[in-house]
Amino acid sequence: MTNALTRLLETRDWLLADGATGTNLFNMGLSSGDAPELWNEQHPDRIKKLYRFAVDSGSDLFLTNSFGGNSSRLKLHDAGHRARELSRISAELGREVADAAGRPVIVAGSVGPTGDIMEPVGSLSHADAVEIFHEQAEGLKEGGADVLWLETISAPEEFRAAAEGFALAGMDWCGTMSFDTAGRTMMGVTSADMVKLVEELPNPPISFGANCGTGASDLLRTILGFTAQGTERPVISKGNAGIPKYHDGHIHYDGTPELMADYAVMARDSGATIIGGCCGTMAEHLVAMREALETRPRSERPALELISEKLGAFSSASDGTEDSAGEAPARKRRSSRRRA
Repeated sequence: MTNALTRLLETRDWLLADGATGTNLFNMGLSSGDAPELWNEQHPDRIKKLYRFAVDSGSDLFLTNSFGGNSSRLKLHDAGHRARELSRISAELGREVADAAGRPVIVAGSVGPTGDIMEPVGSLSHADAVEIFHEQAEGLKEGGADVLWLETISAPEEFRAAAEGFALAGMDWCGTMSFDTAGRTMMGVTSADMVKLVEELPNPPISFGANCGTGASDLLRTILGFTAQGTERPVISKGNAGIPKYHDGHIHYDGTPELMADYAVMARDSGATIIGGCCGTMAEHLVAMREALETRPRSERPALELISEKLGAFSSASDGTEDSAGEAPARKRRSSRRRA
């Protein structure tokens, strides 16, 4: 059967994803160091409120509160044995909100990294990683998630293990990595590397892309890196709402709704199909993003100079590839077609 996300993508040339999970939950009272996934059971009303923030702001897709819901991360809170259960509850709550929306809304089962380093550098074996991802996928499937959503991954080995675990659960999926180290992931993956990785998987994701990172400018440079490779697979862009600032004991993101509206339009024009926010992205940001995507006409792919002018300077001179940031994407961009 065709999954709900694929069906929606067949009728739309862009979709609005959701915003931040952690930022919103901290505003509801979550304390630093607490496991957000325990709130699925302890405070289901707050989790449904989180989901409704996205739906009421115009999101076509929202992620479940299960980012750290795998056994490896939950064992830090003496809840490793509850990974499947807590993931199931997160999706059940999401299903309830999505079904009441009155329009098609996708429940995407969020799956984050294990928190462990895989062999041969670390101690986590491929087989154990596959089972960790498989267990969480089964819980999200039981809860009614439409699709799985792997995010904030740095290592290609972990990306492959997740793909294998999702295949065991028989679930379609999307996947994003975080390019937060001078255009590369923490483990050295470039945008071009990710495109190659995705296409070589036995069960590739429906859609792939980038999330989080160091700011909207850097993330869009990565998106241009994806589309420069000529990929036909829908690209995901989920950037932070500006840059984090430490103030009065709390982290705040300086991105305004106006900045995120500019980001959303430039993400679309850069070739992204699923566009949302990550850390710091609140309901007011999503409303502005939706309005901009609906009202502003498509344009040519933005030059790096326009991105930095609108969204702020890049955090590094290089995009992580062998060529300089100003040359490689621009040269390839002229020879690749923009998605309709």
